[in-house]
Amino acid sequence: MLALAYGPSTDAAGARGDTPPSTAEDSIGLKLLDAPRDREPDPRAHLYIVDHLAPGSVIHRRVQVTNTSDVDQHVDLYAGAAAINDGTFAAEADRTPNELTTWVSVDDCTSESDVSAGATDCGTPETAGAARPSAPPSAVRDVPAHSTVVVRVNVRVPPKASAGERYAVLWAQVAGRAGPAANVRLVNRVGVRIYLDVGPGGEPPSDFQIEGLTPARAPDGVPKVVAKVHNTGKRALDLTGSMSMTDGPGSLSAGPFTANLGTTLGVGDTEPVTVLLDRQLPDGPWKVRLTLASGLIQRTVTATVTFPSGSQAGASVTPDAVDSASMMPGITAGVSAVVLLAVCGYGVARRRRVS
Repeated sequence: MLALAYGPSTDAAGARGDTPPSTAEDSIGLKLLDAPRDREPDPRAHLYIVDHLAPGSVIHRRVQVTNTSDVDQHVDLYAGAAAINDGTFAAEADRTPNELTTWVSVDDCTSESDVSAGATDCGTPETAGAARPSAPPSAVRDVPAHSTVVVRVNVRVPPKASAGERYAVLWAQVAGRAGPAANVRLVNRVGVRIYLDVGPGGEPPSDFQIEGLTPARAPDGVPKVVAKVHNTGKRALDLTGSMSMTDGPGSLSAGPFTANLGTTLGVGDTEPVTVLLDRQLPDGPWKVRLTLASGLIQRTVTATVTFPSGSQAGASVTPDAVDSASMMPGITAGVSAVVLLAVCGYGVARRRRVS
């Protein structure tokens, strides 16, 4: 799966009537190849660079650049600033820097075999006292048509870096040339997000709560449920999930319906997550079951809701939590087994570390 998280963007300064150069959309892709061993079960770690590092630490990640177009592409790889605003992971324009981007560098590798965990330049062993970049450098690769190349991304945290989570995007960018009579340039770039938390000790906890459910209708009459979600942990969250409906009029059932994608909660933030439903659904009442997840953290709630007849919001309800702890896939079965053995009289204690 290619991380085509960001589509084409344009950098135009020409007059009306100028024709930008022809550049194929989605002609380049960027795919993260590595995930930390302690994050292997976490789907976010396979899409984004997500980590917790102590000051003075270094990590390396391989990424694959793919050119699916019919022409060779001159690809520029660099880190750009990002922030979380109003439930959205927002990349800053062009090459806007922040503190994290100055810690990121890209090694110009020639193949996957050139990449080693202890190298600074894809195969060159790291030496004590090696120079560290003070500005966000970039690497330029010529990627042949219908080909892939692999580069290594390095994140070096300064020894005196302050604690906290920082955000950036690793970009792969191609730009067409402006014509002789125009100064219009079409820029196409795709990126992989970077979520980096800095601090001593272990990983800060990730958690969230679903605090309310509001039945409503969109302006076109489509029913929806809006969940109020609060990030109660110390890391940003990318929410996914679905809703099922039972015990409707005439014992109807419906779903599951997918929650809207793209909701990112910053630390301490509260944002809405919307689930659009089927236009044919009657008003209710319905028993709804909503499950949301970010990585390995999952929350499930239930409630009874009735949709308003007009284009408006109904009464908000406080849902009942189904899970009382941070249940993670693969651990729930183990917890059930412990309970069963305890009931049978066996003294079994299982403790598993949850990152």
